[in-house]
Amino acid sequence: MSTPLRVGIAGFGVVGKRRRQFIDLRCDMKTVAVCDRTFESEGRLADGVRHYRTPEALLDNESLDVLFVCLTNEVAADVTIAGLDKGLHVFCEKPPGRDVSDIERVIEAEARHPDLRLKYGFNHRYHDSVRDALAIVASGEMGDVLNMRGVYGKSQFISFGAHSDWRTQRAVAGGGILLDQGIHMVDLMRLFGGEFHEVSSIVSNDFWGHDIEDNAYALMRSETGCVAMLHSTATQWRHRFNLEITCRKGALILSGILSGSKSYGAETLSVVWAGEDDQGDPKEQTTRYNRDPSWADEIAEFADAVLRGGAISAGSSADALATMQLVYRIYCADPQWKARWNLECPS
Repeated sequence: MSTPLRVGIAGFGVVGKRRRQFIDLRCDMKTVAVCDRTFESEGRLADGVRHYRTPEALLDNESLDVLFVCLTNEVAADVTIAGLDKGLHVFCEKPPGRDVSDIERVIEAEARHPDLRLKYGFNHRYHDSVRDALAIVASGEMGDVLNMRGVYGKSQFISFGAHSDWRTQRAVAGGGILLDQGIHMVDLMRLFGGEFHEVSSIVSNDFWGHDIEDNAYALMRSETGCVAMLHSTATQWRHRFNLEITCRKGALILSGILSGSKSYGAETLSVVWAGEDDQGDPKEQTTRYNRDPSWADEIAEFADAVLRGGAISAGSSADALATMQLVYRIYCADPQWKARWNLECPS
């Protein structure tokens, strides 16, 4: 294309503004319109970008080629579908909606428009530590993955502004810490361990008392025998991201994640080589990462798919569906939690 892709951003809060930052660094994309309920009326930003109050008004802008959906969970799927039906390529933040049925509806819409590209923002896959760990596993150097232990937690349902309380409301969010943040760890466990169909869990909201979970504990086993333990928590007073991947010939330890809050510590990958005579103290090498290319790189992959027919290698609708299904298997594996909220569970 001789002219940049014209981008509209639905939801211009913290995430929407950060998406714009990386969109506008590119020569093949340009933000031309945004919407957010905080705008008092329609008009233009200081740099000339059109602004609207609603996604419907944004989608009436006939100049758009691409839509970025950075909205709350209860409307994300509907706006994604509306964007596809308008003939737009769509990038939607995670989660893809409140429940599995939301992403299933999106996939039905996607099938109606095979020439359009749809991508979901599973941002953690684009961190260098994760990509390096995945390359090591894919090389076969460490052998098969035997088990994983993952903890992803923060100290509360952190506020990001005047409208941030939506994360504590089941009717809007659909779920709590597991769906909002833990979904990244669920996605990574699928990436490294395959599909998990045997799931046990305990899910609770005993501390904060919202109608969404503040802790989810899961024990899962894949068809290949990989076992994964997950703790997704909103009562982790010191924020933590840690994923240990044990293989036949060693281990990989992902610790810390570079984020906007800078509160999860240094992002590192430790590679451990098991030895016959190491006495439980094997050779270990740790790499520390001091840059975060994830936001730029996932947008680059999306732009390549739109402009040159490249593949959506991470964050496809199939990825989003499988990850949402596993999240809901965790919810439903706790019979009390399932009955309490009358959850519909994937088969």
